[in-house]
Order: sequence, then C-alpha cells, then structure tokens
Amino acid sequence: MEADASVDMYSKVLENQLLQSAKLVEEHLDSEIQKLDQMDEDELEHLKEKRLEALRKAQQQKQEWLSKGHGEYREIPSERDFFQEVKESKKVVCHFYRDSTLRCKILDRHLVILSKKHLETKFLKLNVEKAPFLCERLRIKVIPTLALLKDGKTQDYVVGFTDLGNTDDFTTETLEWRLGCSDILNYSGNLMEPPFQSQKKCGTNFTKVEKKTIRGKKYDSDSDDD
Repeated sequence: MEADASVDMYSKVLENQLLQSAKLVEEHLDSEIQKLDQMDEDELEHLKEKRLEALRKAQQQKQEWLSKGHGEYREIPSERDFFQEVKESKKVVCHFYRDSTLRCKILDRHLVILSKKHLETKFLKLNVEKAPFLCERLRIKVIPTLALLKDGKTQDYVVGFTDLGNTDDFTTETLEWRLGCSDILNYSGNLMEPPFQSQKKCGTNFTKVEKKTIRGKKYDSDSDDD
C-alpha cells in the first residue's frame, strides 16, 4: 500500500510539472503573438527585411565555405597543401592516417558523414608517410590522430579511440560530440552528456597536447589489428 501511495504521489508531482511547463510555453507563445498583433506595417516590414538579410548572409557564408573545400572529406597530397588549407579556413579537422591501420578506415566513414553535416568545418586527411616534418612538428605519434585546428593553430588532438568510448563501434554522434567539446564544430547536443554510457563527464580522458612526444619517426598504431 505504501509503495502504491508513493507511485501515485510521484505521478501527481510529475503531472503538475508537465502542466506548469505547458502553461509557460503557452504564455510565451501568447506573448509573441500579441507582439506581432501590435506591430504596424512598417515594423513588420522591418522584421521581414532583417530575417531576409540573415538568410542572405547565411547563404553567402555557405557558398564561401563550399568554395574553400568544405562540405566534403578530402585527402591532401602534401605538407605544403596542409598549411594552405589551414590558413584559409577558421576550423579544420585533419586526420593523420596510414593505409595499413584499420582504425583509420573506421574514422574515414564517420568523417565523411560529418563533413557533409558541418559545413562550418573543413575535414581533411593526410598520409603520415608523406608528412614526416609535419608529424614531428605537431607531435603526431599514434595513428590514427585527428588534429583539430582553429584560426591556423592547433587547438586539440583526438588520439586513437580513447575519447570515443575506447571501442571500434563508436557512433558518428560520439565523434561529433568529441569534436564539439573542442569547439571545432557546432554541436547541438549536451556536451556534458557523452553519447556513450561509460564516460559521464565531458573531457575526462582527453589526451593533452603537452604530453605528446616523438621517438624517432616510428608511428605507434592505436589498433591491435595493425
């Protein structure tokens, strides 16, 4: 009986909370409608122009991104191309990969999807065998590594799959969340709630840039299958 009473009480509390939330939403909508009703023609025309201008700017920005190679996941052939690509875009994700590493191919599939979804970010890949100087300069030691660059400077790294739940079966949303934590793309979800269950707080196991070291020119693989 006590258990039933507790359930009933909880249900009533939940119902009241839902009713209060619905009431607040309704009041907000009524307020917005009232504002529109009180506007004269000049004010409505001004509001319309502001929205059209915002749409025009958004379209111009989209076209600019596309002209710079955003919207697709591309391989660049050399270190020289890397510097040029990074220079002309505000946000860049570059996958340092090796053909023989399985986990690089797994990352490729997710990066293709994200490149089409997030036009605000440029997505590139570069073979480490073709970029020894750059790998040493950026302290790339483990393959795969994602270098996250903002305004031409290295912002962060995603090294292996540790930050992605430490599994090969991570979702595209998990990678999207991780990149969002570094503000390298516009993530619409809650950054404090990772899509995977094993990690509860954003950034708990992130690899820090200052801990990276180079030992010769040998690259360690994050994959056991390499």
